[in-house]
Amino acid sequence: MATPQRIAIIGSGFSGLCLGIHLKRLGIDTFTIFEKAPHLGGTWRDNDYPGSACDLPAIAYCYSFAQKADWSRKWPPQAEILAYMEQCAKQFGVLPHIRFGTEVAGARFDEDENVWRIRLASGEEALADVLVSGVGQLNRPFTPKIQGSERFRGISFHSARWRHDVDLAGRNVAVIGNAASAIQFIPQVAPRVGRLTIFQRSANWMLPRNDRAYSEDEKRRFRRFTFLPRLYRWWIWGLYESGFPVFLRNRLMSRKLEKLAKEHIASVVRDPKLREALVPDYPIGGKRILISDDYYQTLNRENVEVVTSGIDHLAEDAVVTEDGRRVGADVLIFGTGFESTSFLAPMEIQGLGGRVLHDEWKDGARAYKGITVPGFPNLFLMYGPNTNLGHNSIIFMIECQTTYILDCLRQMRERSLCSIDPRPEVMAAWDARVQRELQRTAWAVTGKSWYKTGDGRITNNWSGTTLRYWWNTRLADLSDYRLR
Repeated sequence: MATPQRIAIIGSGFSGLCLGIHLKRLGIDTFTIFEKAPHLGGTWRDNDYPGSACDLPAIAYCYSFAQKADWSRKWPPQAEILAYMEQCAKQFGVLPHIRFGTEVAGARFDEDENVWRIRLASGEEALADVLVSGVGQLNRPFTPKIQGSERFRGISFHSARWRHDVDLAGRNVAVIGNAASAIQFIPQVAPRVGRLTIFQRSANWMLPRNDRAYSEDEKRRFRRFTFLPRLYRWWIWGLYESGFPVFLRNRLMSRKLEKLAKEHIASVVRDPKLREALVPDYPIGGKRILISDDYYQTLNRENVEVVTSGIDHLAEDAVVTEDGRRVGADVLIFGTGFESTSFLAPMEIQGLGGRVLHDEWKDGARAYKGITVPGFPNLFLMYGPNTNLGHNSIIFMIECQTTYILDCLRQMRERSLCSIDPRPEVMAAWDARVQRELQRTAWAVTGKSWYKTGDGRITNNWSGTTLRYWWNTRLADLSDYRLR
């Protein structure tokens, strides 16, 4: 291209910020980050419920090029992660490139002009040569449809849209869901409420977190000897990477981990019937493995109950189960996760010939290396289809995707290319291999999970190790692409 590439990035979470920072470091200023909220942060801005924290050790949950050495705890709380993101955006000069309060409603690739025409919710149109989605997989809260919801007269909200103005003290609170978010906020609210009822659809495999605060001496050593946090970071990466065989259903490792999880339940939960209800009926790794130091302990409280009967409907002041039990509720909190398989929704993205991305993905989202899609030139996805992990840091994957996108952009500039999109046969071969490998995992033999579509296609998870993904994304081979 004769003129600098105009790059539009949607979202200012870890993905959007990572790409923006690297563009800035390369001296490229022709990019804009469109952020619908008034503040940056993505999922770490939205999920500010009580107890919100990372499920990966702090030293490994930051950019490799901006290693933070003074985390307060081994497992960082939400506010500290958000502050880190804000500091990175400021330090690397990305803030002036973010348009806050600007929602992208859709985008259409103009074949005549070789540009993306981006439609904003305000009605304004923006133009870009390159469009990058940094919205990820976990940005749209999922609230199940329950019969009688319109009749419920109490207060209800999703954990990702926490109502901080609602005083829970002394109230009867019902929590629907018991996964990653719920196990963090339940121990925080249980001591304050009158009665807390947890509606559990299925049990989750859970291990102790073993969290603790870093001492001032440890933080001083990390700051003074900068190689220490980096060495610690790589040790964590290697430790977690070594656990990948669990997801491949390695019998020895799976049995060992399941034994640890069952021993954890037995050592904490007093009620024998409850202990039995907390043991999952699927292989470990089939759903997200949870970590907590206080969830099982909270279940021992006299004002906390776990209900395993399915929910039939909501009444004006209660949750009614399928066996006819009526559980009074003043407040209803949904800890039910996200619409994880609806990638890029509700935006409408149109590519060549007016094809709509969601129509192309009607049988499940797919992308070449999780990043590019045939028929959608100059569209790049970050934390896209089949790039989620069950065993390691998603920030590692985000940095791999950033490297790949930057190499594509570099080659486009050097070769004066107007647009690129992956060849359909290359995409088909990649997708077939990923799906074939996924069928050998614990995810495939587990029923419902947020990794899958309703038809059972695994659209979210990467089928291999992070090391292999790094190898696949270290350079962009444009022979895999149609070039213009």
